[in-house]
Amino acid sequence: MTDLPPGPFARLATLLGDEKPGKPPINLSIGDPSGTVPDFIAEALRKEAARFGNYPAIIGTEDWREAAAGWLNRRFELGEAIRPDSHVLPLNGTREGLFSTLFPLLPRTKAGTKPMVGMPNPFYQVYAAAALGTGAEPLYVPATARSGFLPDYAGLPEDALRRLAAVYICSPSNPEGATADECYWEKLFDLADRHDFIVLADECYADIYFGAPPVSALTARFKQHGDFRRLLTFHSLSKRSGLPGLRSGMVAGDPDLIARARAFRNVAGPQMPGPIQAASAAAWRDEAHVAANRAAYAQKMALAERVLGNRVRAPAGGFFLWLPTPNGEETALGLWREEGVKVLPGAYMGREIEAGKTQSNPGFSYVRIALVSDLSTIMTALERVNNFLGNHDAQGQSN
Repeated sequence: MTDLPPGPFARLATLLGDEKPGKPPINLSIGDPSGTVPDFIAEALRKEAARFGNYPAIIGTEDWREAAAGWLNRRFELGEAIRPDSHVLPLNGTREGLFSTLFPLLPRTKAGTKPMVGMPNPFYQVYAAAALGTGAEPLYVPATARSGFLPDYAGLPEDALRRLAAVYICSPSNPEGATADECYWEKLFDLADRHDFIVLADECYADIYFGAPPVSALTARFKQHGDFRRLLTFHSLSKRSGLPGLRSGMVAGDPDLIARARAFRNVAGPQMPGPIQAASAAAWRDEAHVAANRAAYAQKMALAERVLGNRVRAPAGGFFLWLPTPNGEETALGLWREEGVKVLPGAYMGREIEAGKTQSNPGFSYVRIALVSDLSTIMTALERVNNFLGNHDAQGQSN
């Protein structure tokens, strides 16, 4: 793990240092949903509280498995293809699964050498942590405007494709909010079949969208092949239900891969507590709170478009703005100094394509803005952002 640099928020803390905010601070750097906990979630936790006195099964309760599988089948139009006893496992939050699931699945070598794990660049930092933790070599594949803000795995050289043991793909993507269509998924699965690698699809933002629902990797794979071989997908109640403190998610897909993950988890022991499973099952079965959650994010995105105008590209999904700027780090520091708004430099989520050339980092010219606060707070923050950008546009024109 020595190759893993400080995380993005540690780097942001270093950047801002002892700088004082120019106005009362507003933090839009962290994607931490802060909605109201639905009453039925609190009731499920209260009703099942006695189960904190029992060790939970690693595979989850029958009720949880049926709820999770039922949601997947309904949401992604899979009929009864996802079976409760063989296609799903509970996770203590999606991040835990995105990290730990790689360990029992990665071969020691691929094409006679160290295996590679592909990931988009910029990316959710746990992908790199998992690759390095398993002894693999991370392969950072640019996700830029030219590639539709998704990694172009098909464009990799043949020697890299032969070494791939697994790839991560996030749709809707963090930070850009791009979604993979059916054609993208089909091409990726063709590559996986040809070069024998696993697709780890991070779909935790799948229920936050602003047009047509995004195509799931599960739907595309099942339509293409009639099963889910070489595919695992990850889903989260942190995003879907706005319940990050519940630490509840799931992994679903290829039953052979699920069985290997289950055997590993039986030893590693990351069980989901019984009352959390009961609350989670209730959440997977309910759509009303999800629709309300999605409508609230749609309001925030519409507000951002009104306030920032053509400065911002509305995402297809997720709750982040990926805001273009000449230098994301300078913009983040200036926004804090002058306006008291904390955002994340895009470069802190990426890696340089050419060593030593900071501008080759695909996130260099962006900042990530998380629209997870209440509407009034977001309005104030976005007006400050717009004011800052306008002032600096004027300064640039006068120089």
